[in-house]
Parts: sequence; C-alpha cells; structure tokens
Amino acid sequence: MRLDCGNRVPLLLLLSLCRSFTMPLPPAAAAALHSSLCFSSPKQTPQPSISQQPNIQLSVKSKSLLHKHPLYTPAHTNISFEIKEKILCLEIMGVDSGKALSQNPSLHTASLDSIQSIIFFLQSKGIHQKDLPRIFGMCPKVLTSNIRTDLKPVFNFLSQDLKVPDNNFRKAINKCPRLLVSSVRDQLKPCLFYLQRLGFEDLEALAYQDPVLLVSNVQNTLIPKLKYLESIGFSRDEAVAMVLRCPALFTFSVENNFKPKFDYFAEEMKGKLTELKGFPQYFAFSLDKRIKPRHVEVVQSGVKIPLRLMLKSTDEEFGEMIRPGAG
Repeated sequence: MRLDCGNRVPLLLLLSLCRSFTMPLPPAAAAALHSSLCFSSPKQTPQPSISQQPNIQLSVKSKSLLHKHPLYTPAHTNISFEIKEKILCLEIMGVDSGKALSQNPSLHTASLDSIQSIIFFLQSKGIHQKDLPRIFGMCPKVLTSNIRTDLKPVFNFLSQDLKVPDNNFRKAINKCPRLLVSSVRDQLKPCLFYLQRLGFEDLEALAYQDPVLLVSNVQNTLIPKLKYLESIGFSRDEAVAMVLRCPALFTFSVENNFKPKFDYFAEEMKGKLTELKGFPQYFAFSLDKRIKPRHVEVVQSGVKIPLRLMLKSTDEEFGEMIRPGAG
C-alpha cells in the first residue's frame, strides 16, 4: 500500500497498519509514514529529501499496539484527532504513550512539529533513533523541552565543562538520559563543582561512568550520604576517601541500604570500621542475596575470610575457600 506523503493518512487506516508493525519499517515506508503522520504540518511546505533527513526508522512494540490503548476505548470517543495522532506517533516510535502523557502533561498541548524538532536536534548531536524510546521513556519531559534554553545548554556543559567530544555525546546521554532534563545552572554545574571539591578529578569517569552523580541534589542527596558515614564513626576525610573509591555510595539510600547493611555488619558480623574503610563496596552487595548467606556459610565453616574475598569471589571460588581443610 502506497502512503501519500502529501496528505494525512486517515487514522483508522493507520490503526490497521499498526497491527502489522512488528518489525522496523522499510526506510521508504518509514519516511513516508513519518512525514505524513507523525510530523505533518498544517501548512504544506517543501520537505528535504529522505537522504537529507536524519534516519527516523519507526517501529512498534507488539505488546503496546495502539488499538489496545485505553484512549481508544468507546468511553474516550471525545479525544481529539490531534491527541490520537500524537499517541500513534509515540507508539510507533516505541514510546509508551500512556506513561509519557501521564508523566508529562505538557505533551497534551505540544505540537508534533515541536517533537520533530527535538528529535532532529538530538540526532544532530549523535543520538541514534534506536536510543529514543529509552530516552523518552525514562524522561518524557524531553519531548517538550525548549531546544535553546533546555537542551543546548546541556550539550554545551558536556562539551565545555566535562570535555566530552561531540562524537561521544551519545555515550554520556545513554548512560544517564536525565542529563537532558537537568538544569545546567541549578543542578549540573553545582554538582560538578561540589564533586571536584571532594576530589573527583576524572572528568571522563564522571561523563561516562558516573554521570548520575551530576543529576543528584547536593544538599538533599550527596551531603546526607557523607553525613551518615561520619555518624557511624568515620572521619570526614575517611568518608570522602570511601566515596572517591566507590562513587556508587552516593547513589544508595541511607534508610534502605546503608542502615540495614551497617546494622548487620556491626551486630551480626561483629565487623570493624577498618574493614569497611578498606572495602566500601560492601554496601553495593545485596544484603539478603549475598551478604547474609555468605556470612552464614563462613560462620558454619569456621574459616576466617576477609570481607572483600567473602563478597567478591565467585560461587566456585567461595566454595573452595570454605571447604573443610581450606586455609
């Protein structure tokens, strides 16, 4: 069936087509569908040739076919064509439209042309079309961002402050899509300044391994983690050394991670702070699936094993360490 790029395709026809979109469309069909539905403008203006446009290859997840979407039930017959068209566009891109619309109400009034502009801008920065469903799924707010005041400053921050080369923007954004919805002035720069004051000097690690630290709140997230480590007996310098050694400590919940694991370490394992200072990665292991069962086995075996070896060793290595007669 030929899609006429000069006119909008009737919605019911597109709904029937959606039922068969279980794999990426051929490039020509994808481009035609893209220009005729998802990003059509009321004014018919000349469009660049397909070869000049970024590659937008649309696909739909079979489990989220649009004809099953609650907005298409008889009880929602008052939904406007524009909203239905927008939902279809999101679903074809692989984005859960219901989740996106609920988490970002501004999407109800956003134009498809503005969404198109955002997609083209992200692709101009090296983001691939296959990355978009995850990015938009995690951060629907990106779909209604202002390119000039919201998105461009983020890429300038990556380039100028983190020294990320243009060809590596995709790596940083895919690692932490929340960068795209974070204020450079109010969040990213203050976090970077605080982390650098603590001793985080490796900008490459911050950009590609731990960018989640940059989207944290200094006062409400980072500082309380250090305060907790100090409260259980570590000095300020020791606490800082621990987070530098294991940056993931800044991502753990005090109530759900630090406290129960430290309580078990102190009360059941009778451990010493020096062990945690040398192995802060202890807090990264599951209490119920790793720490408790291995500690119980160690106690039953009667073999003394350093904390690091007890948790980091493979099951086979651990079994060898606690077998009868092991030194």
